[in-house]
Amino acid sequence: MSDDDAPKSALELAMERFRKQDADAGLTVTPLTDTQRADIAEVRNFYEAKLAEREVLHQSTMRRMTDPEAAAVAEQEYRRDRERLSSERDAKIDRIRRGGA
Repeated sequence: MSDDDAPKSALELAMERFRKQDADAGLTVTPLTDTQRADIAEVRNFYEAKLAEREVLHQSTMRRMTDPEAAAVAEQEYRRDRERLSSERDAKIDRIRRGGA
């Protein structure tokens, strides 16, 4: 039996269906270049470090807080910063995937 004749797993069958749906919809998948992979890894590492830095600063601030209202405000700011950094990271990765710098 050749590889083509071998029974396919449910995952392989599902992936074939998705590829066919994408092709029917006119979507093409272009593999990432080595440069794009390196750029994406660099962006992820940078933002992972920024998020970790922000986490440490937030924990330090929260330990010093005694006012519950001020703590709630600090928590909201921290969540906004995390969301902003995550959005920036995702936008940069998307630009790299589309071929922009």
